[in-house]
Amino acid sequence: MKGFLLSFGSEFYKTRKTLGFWGSIILPLAITLLAFLAIYSKSDHFANKPGMMVWIQFSMISLGSMGTLLLPIYTIFVAYSVNNVEHKADTWKTLFSLPISRWAVYGAKYAYAFFLLTMCMALFTLLNIGFGNLLGVIKPELKFSEYHMELQLAQVFFKLLLSAMGILSIQFLLSLLWSDFLKPMGLGFVATVTGVILATNDWKYAYLFPYAQPMAAIKSMIKHQRGPADHFEINVFTQDVYVSLIIAVIVFFAGYVIVQKRSVK
Repeated sequence: MKGFLLSFGSEFYKTRKTLGFWGSIILPLAITLLAFLAIYSKSDHFANKPGMMVWIQFSMISLGSMGTLLLPIYTIFVAYSVNNVEHKADTWKTLFSLPISRWAVYGAKYAYAFFLLTMCMALFTLLNIGFGNLLGVIKPELKFSEYHMELQLAQVFFKLLLSAMGILSIQFLLSLLWSDFLKPMGLGFVATVTGVILATNDWKYAYLFPYAQPMAAIKSMIKHQRGPADHFEINVFTQDVYVSLIIAVIVFFAGYVIVQKRSVK
């Protein structure tokens, strides 16, 4: 455990000034701020809608963009940036020659990549809640205060995080084995576009393709129930999430076996 914690702390020290780290902060801030400005500038258009619908319109700006292209691409970039630090400095041999188990090094790098994704999704949740409530104060006619979506937003972004785990494991392994930019990033981008096409066209087996799972998660997660009081029920653990987690675990351990057996330059 000590070796893992040392390796994890080292990852933060090495990447704290990189775009991979700051992207997890800038991306949610920029998108949520744009959503805030979009709703604020068109407040007259949303003034006659119930609070629940205004919350949905506001939050779907972030959810729609992350569920289509941005989350898969950012996940690919995070996996690449964490391992590119060693490729760029040519320090893989040095890293694996330290008196720390290869398992601790591999696990800490993966955990750090997961930490960056988690921080990004957590900030999306907090900023959506914060900016939404701020709009309710600045523009009372938008009726944000009539409905509370804090729990639902947390569940939605948590589901998006889980749906990206398969992509993270695959790209983490590819970026560890390939030092150049084009192979892991290029393959990841092509796979993402393919996944978006499959999910958009409602291919019944799209949930089995890791790069389609974020969009599949967005499309499958909300069940709108109409009754005396409308509300949204979020189903977090759908089949696309289960498949994503299974792929993530399998590829993670397969990657460790590959790294353990081969000489990483």
